[in-house]
Amino acid sequence: MDNKDKLAFQKGNYLLLLAGIALLIIGFFLMTQDKEDYGFGTLGITIGPIFVMLGFIVEIFAIFYKGKKKE
Repeated sequence: MDNKDKLAFQKGNYLLLLAGIALLIIGFFLMTQDKEDYGFGTLGITIGPIFVMLGFIVEIFAIFYKGKKKE
């Protein structure tokens, strides 16, 4: 099999990408659920952004993840 026939991402990469997208959606949803004015409560300032940052970290990891080599 030539290198031209291989895809850039494997199944694991796509699963990690989906997990990262899910974390991003959860984080932005949590930020909208804050009951304080202008989102200055715990959800809008702490918990939601933590989920968003974790989502971006997972996305970056998914891009660089190589997976296990099959011989």
